[in-house]
Amino acid sequence: MTAHALHYEPTLPTLRLVAGKKPSVDDIYPRLFDAILEQRIAPASRFTEEGLGEIFGVSRSVIRRVLAKLSHQQVIILRPNQRAQVAAPDAQQTRQILEARRLTEITVVQLACVHATPTQVRQLRELITRERECIERDQRGPAIRLSGEFHLQLAAMARNAPLAQFLNSLVPLTSLIIAQYEAHACTYCAWQDHMAIVDAVEQRDVTAAVALMTEHLDHLETRLLKLN
Repeated sequence: MTAHALHYEPTLPTLRLVAGKKPSVDDIYPRLFDAILEQRIAPASRFTEEGLGEIFGVSRSVIRRVLAKLSHQQVIILRPNQRAQVAAPDAQQTRQILEARRLTEITVVQLACVHATPTQVRQLRELITRERECIERDQRGPAIRLSGEFHLQLAAMARNAPLAQFLNSLVPLTSLIIAQYEAHACTYCAWQDHMAIVDAVEQRDVTAAVALMTEHLDHLETRLLKLN
């Protein structure tokens, strides 16, 4: 592994959740993604399964599954016989991603207004609370990741698997772009936009929900295309 490939904080390897039990894929995925978003793993850097396995104290097979998930989300580039690499989307890719998200998420929020259950709405509010708390603690990586997860959870509420799968290939990559181009991003106050959208979804107010989502995506597009 090259010296510049990994830029982890010294505390990152302490990941044991229960004595004698190693972290699972679900444990490692958010921590690895957060490290990428915080650029403790530098943009376009390369790294190995062995190196990550040593850092997290798990086998290559576990790391391989985490990388496969990040590769499906286009955050990590995997090529045969080459080290994994962090993606680095350019301005054209950013524009295309945002266009695709706009077309998809307007439909998603309309469907969410129809299908959302009280339990799902409560879970979404809990996620937004975690997002806000991360922003208040200046935990940039987790805040950006949770901001993206809001949109993925909303898509799950829409009960349309193809739309949810499509967004799962766009939203994490958008989070990566935010992290790479907004050096001091605090996700502005995305959680406030998210809470307003949830309020509209809970009230099944399709018109308001679409207007709020459109405004939210407009703001995101303005920020990223200006910086990219």
